[in-house]
Order: sequence, then structure tokens, then C-alpha cells
Amino acid sequence: MVAAIEQELSALFRRSRSASLRLARRVHPEMDAAGYALISQIEMGTGGSAGVRASDVAQVLGLDKSTVSRGITQLETLGLIERVGDPDDGRARLLRLTTTGAERYEAMRTQRRTEFRAILDRWNPTDLADLGRLLARLNGDLG
Repeated sequence: MVAAIEQELSALFRRSRSASLRLARRVHPEMDAAGYALISQIEMGTGGSAGVRASDVAQVLGLDKSTVSRGITQLETLGLIERVGDPDDGRARLLRLTTTGAERYEAMRTQRRTEFRAILDRWNPTDLADLGRLLARLNGDLG
């Protein structure tokens, strides 16, 4: 039983990596999968605030600061994110999506949700509830 679960999770993770690259290309044709992870975390981390620190993005993604720094430079070059002053610390810089970055990211997310919803609409509500509950449990145990 554990072997079958491990096999299915491996297949899911492979599909996820491939999907990340496709989603990244929807945001910008020159963005890679790593850029997608960064821009997603910057968007989530901003949550109505002025921006998010690069060090926080690195910590959440489990990456070293130099890797994140290179990715941030690429996203800036593509015009998807910008650095802004931290209102709480004049010396610090925060990251946030540019207007273009936010529009492209939201368009991709809307399309992704539509596609995902079309798949899950074929599932019955009990299975969906079970899937959500069990994924939350697995994520909790893995964390």
C-alpha cells in the first residue's frame, strides 16, 4: 500500500514540476519554473502589504539567498516584480509584483483554476471533501 502511494505521489510531483513550467510560460514566455515559484510566493507573501522581503521568500521556499537573488533579478528584468522601500525600515527593500506582473499572474491563475475546476467537477462532493481533508493531513504530517 505504501509503495503504491509513493508511486502516485512521485507521478503527481513530476506532473507538478512540468505544470510549473507551463504556468510560468503563461505569465511570461521567458520565465522558468523557478521564477514561477518565486513570483507565486511574492504574490502570496504580499497579501495586501507593501511587499515581502527576499529573505522571507527564500525561507519559505527553502532556498539560499543567492539562488533567490538571481531569480529576483530575472523577474525584475522581465518587468514582473519591483523592489520598493519598506515603510517600516527605510534601509530595507521589499518585493512586489508590478502592475504587469500582477495582471499576468492573475490571468494565469484564473485560467489554471478554470482548468482545475473542469477536472474536479467530475468528482463527487464526498470524494472532493475526502481529498481535501487527506491532503491537509498529509501536508501537516510532512511539515
